[in-house]
Amino acid sequence: MSIIDSSIAAALEVLKRGGVILYPTDTVWGIGCDATNEAAVARVFEIKRRSEAKSLVLLASDLDMVAKHVREIPSIAIDLVEVNDAPMTIIYPGAQYLAPNVVAEDGSVGIRIPMNDFCVQLVRKLRRPLVSTSANISGEDTPSCFAEISPEIVSAVDYVVPESLERDSTGRASQIIKLGLRGEVQIIRP
Repeated sequence: MSIIDSSIAAALEVLKRGGVILYPTDTVWGIGCDATNEAAVARVFEIKRRSEAKSLVLLASDLDMVAKHVREIPSIAIDLVEVNDAPMTIIYPGAQYLAPNVVAEDGSVGIRIPMNDFCVQLVRKLRRPLVSTSANISGEDTPSCFAEISPEIVSAVDYVVPESLERDSTGRASQIIKLGLRGEVQIIRP
């Protein structure tokens, strides 16, 4: 069994029982849990010392998974996902079938389809979106690699994916774009 396969198996076991993981994404290291598990999401906020009024980014394996968790995908989102060549989080209106504490006050949710094999496989096997918030205490700098993550974060999670899998991470946060159903586009983070 490869390190990717064994890490996915271990992470899935933790996620399915409501645990929290620390894992490398296509951007930066993330603190994650099953985005449909309200208690697990509450733990993520607790670990980050972050207000639940702030929303969290989720990872989905593909547009089909996105479609299950938003009422309607704005047509421009499909075009953006198809031509995108850099990590991009899209904020969609009308979140559904998610833990209430991952949904923003306006009912929207930020979702990214990751551009690395580990995350895509993990989310596909979980069969639900995965919380993906940066691995730092709220207000502190976002770590660009595993070595910069606070020991407090590392010790607070239930499973840490092997550091060697960070090789596909850019070390930079994704761009964030908010879309409306009538074609509105707002750049939140370029």
